[in-house]
Amino acid sequence: MKRKHIALIVVGLVVLDQIVKIIIKTNMTLGESIHVFGDWFQLYFIENEGAAYGMSLGGEYGKLALSLFRIVAVCAGGWFVNYLWKKKVSTGLLVAVAFIMAGAIGNIVDSAFYGLVFSESTYASVATFMPEGGGYAGFLHGKVVDMLHFPLFTLHDLPSWMDWLTGGDGDFTFFAPVFNVADSYITSAIIYMILFQYKYFK
Repeated sequence: MKRKHIALIVVGLVVLDQIVKIIIKTNMTLGESIHVFGDWFQLYFIENEGAAYGMSLGGEYGKLALSLFRIVAVCAGGWFVNYLWKKKVSTGLLVAVAFIMAGAIGNIVDSAFYGLVFSESTYASVATFMPEGGGYAGFLHGKVVDMLHFPLFTLHDLPSWMDWLTGGDGDFTFFAPVFNVADSYITSAIIYMILFQYKYFK
């Protein structure tokens, strides 16, 4: 596989991720849900401060630190892809690392630029592109758009000794996190490497 093909994979994946996020952000209000397949697959629009699967780091400094960490990770990933390419590793491993890079870049774009080019999404109004007066946040302080929700099933009235799992309300939903396309790139690539490329990492 040529390096330009790896670059094309990364660019294509980032573009797909951004198309989905922009469609969601400019057409849905926060908390709005569209049921795609019953209750178990929904487009559910939320935003987070930048970590995967709806998690976040507190405060402005936490947000900035996470954004800077992602940028460093992408630079390291670019070096690593080039290293793997020179070592002539399998195409599967190269594609997996490209997926991870694309996922990181996709969320960096949200953090870096969404605050500059979009108005703030609320529970009552849809965000607009390039609003008068500027966006809702500065560079590297934008929020990451999440929309994929797979609440496959919910267990009710679990015993109190399982409060660590239920959060104290007695109910547990699997799979509760809301995530985005970029997160799915990273997760699927890591699972693939664990299952099929583990020999390389020995």
